[in-house]
Amino acid sequence: MDIQERVREVQRRLARAAEAAGRAPAEITLCAATKTQDCAAVRAAVAAGISVCGENRVQELAAHLEEGAYAGAEVHFIGRLQTNKVNKVVGRAALIHSVDSLRLLQTVESQAARLGVRQDILLEINIGREDSKGGIDPGRTEEMARAAAGMEHIRLRGLMAIPPISAVPGGSRHFFAEMYQLFVDIRTKMSDNQYIDCLSMGMSGDFEDAIAEGATLVRVGTALFGPRPPVRTAQP
Repeated sequence: MDIQERVREVQRRLARAAEAAGRAPAEITLCAATKTQDCAAVRAAVAAGISVCGENRVQELAAHLEEGAYAGAEVHFIGRLQTNKVNKVVGRAALIHSVDSLRLLQTVESQAARLGVRQDILLEINIGREDSKGGIDPGRTEEMARAAAGMEHIRLRGLMAIPPISAVPGGSRHFFAEMYQLFVDIRTKMSDNQYIDCLSMGMSGDFEDAIAEGATLVRVGTALFGPRPPVRTAQP
């Protein structure tokens, strides 16, 4: 299938999953994860109807912006963000999905203040409590949400998670359900919650399950672009 067919197929799957959960498909945003894709592939995805692109790598974000590859779409930063690269993302990405520490939160606030902008962010939650992954411990969600709410140049939009890989269909649903309860809890406890509307979870292999459990945004790469090319290694 070409990119147009892949986009249509993913949109059909998204709509079916939403309707099966008693939800309107328009409630869910499809974010194309453009990691390793060149500018031509990004442009083709946007031309096929993608309205949000998600970048994992700062250098690819910068290159695609420079070439105007996102024209007609919004760009989000969905990968791990190091504090020393915050200045390359704040004010350029409409939404940063991966704020996973107080230090990173403070660095984003400082850079946004320097630019005179208000940066939209999501708090990344380590819902599987995996030592190998970044993210905030679920028990600290409220603490971090209150810290974000107290910053003048940050706007908390919601939560994001990448649950542990499951070897069986449906194996991530309990993690998605736990994330939805955290999301509802934060919306309930925060006095200024009008902007807390995004629960980012679910990827190519499990986005239907994420939608069934309340996701408002799914990040899909392989199902849209096909298998990623192997990473090149330097020759000896």
